[in-house]
Amino acid sequence: MYLKKVEGPRAIRLPDGTVMTMADLPSTKTRRWVASRKAAVVRGVLYGLISKDDAMSRYGLSDEEFREWTLAMSTYGEHALKATTLKRYRQP
Repeated sequence: MYLKKVEGPRAIRLPDGTVMTMADLPSTKTRRWVASRKAAVVRGVLYGLISKDDAMSRYGLSDEEFREWTLAMSTYGEHALKATTLKRYRQP
């Protein structure tokens, strides 16, 4: 079996016990960002599967956009990443 050399770990174990691999990250061609895809990218960066710079260049994200995703998820959870409920979690 051939294993391709990659930077960083091949898989990480999340605090809930599940294993996350590079295959669990969204495709690089993703244009429609649903909450679960945003959460997967944030988890991948927070737990060391990919670097923040790699995620930003891979998915074409701005620093501000990624910071907002991280803040929303850490403060309110994955539900705050939904576009339809975003206004509930914004400060007036």
